[in-house]
Amino acid sequence: MQFATWNVNSLKVRLPQVLDWLASRPELTALALQETKLEDHNFPQAEIEAAGFHVVYAGQKTYNGVAIISRVPIDEVVVNIPGFDDPQKRVITATIAGVRFICAYIPNGQALDSDKYPYKLGWLEALTAWLKTELLQHPQLILAGDYNIAPEDRDVHDITKWEGGVLVSPAEREAFGKLVALGLTDAFRAFEQPEKSFTWWDYRMLGFRRNAGLRIDHLLVTATLAAKLTACEIDKEPRKNERPSDHTPVLAVFGD
Repeated sequence: MQFATWNVNSLKVRLPQVLDWLASRPELTALALQETKLEDHNFPQAEIEAAGFHVVYAGQKTYNGVAIISRVPIDEVVVNIPGFDDPQKRVITATIAGVRFICAYIPNGQALDSDKYPYKLGWLEALTAWLKTELLQHPQLILAGDYNIAPEDRDVHDITKWEGGVLVSPAEREAFGKLVALGLTDAFRAFEQPEKSFTWWDYRMLGFRRNAGLRIDHLLVTATLAAKLTACEIDKEPRKNERPSDHTPVLAVFGD
């Protein structure tokens, strides 16, 4: 099995790139997408299904939006965090090949003095509380998505430039730690990885060319799945596309 996550920063713009990437990864089971930025009536369901995939989605105009594309049937779909009142479309969950696959677009937070920062922390608390119940029912679970959190200094190209801001603040990193403490493993860090491995690079100031990035896209997996992990990689090739997303896919591979 292989599961991946990718913030596409507009599926309308990047659907051909997504379909090309899926075609290049024939062993991929399912892909979680964030920032689709499409209302449901505009979602390209027909095009994705015509390419041979199953898909579920939840979106809104201009912002946010999540989707899961799968090569196998999708069951038990849940949109948003149950019991958490939030109009933003940031979570979609499904069962795929016996795996509870959660696609999450965690809020950015904007700035430490912004009202969006406490919203982010409250959102993370709600996610963590809900996950506790999901984990009781699903020993095979993956929390995939754009977390908007760089968990450690090594996940930041230059911590001195980011220190004191969102994505690296102590409270955000503590929230990430609470997710891990539920019994989850950061799939990427389960292996020796190259230094300066990132998943996001700013469009400005030649961020990708200079590798001035952050690792903020993650796959957290339960112990049952961690025991089956054989690889986890960041695929930088899509970031080289014409009109790319500012993020690139992260892919986890599981053995039998």
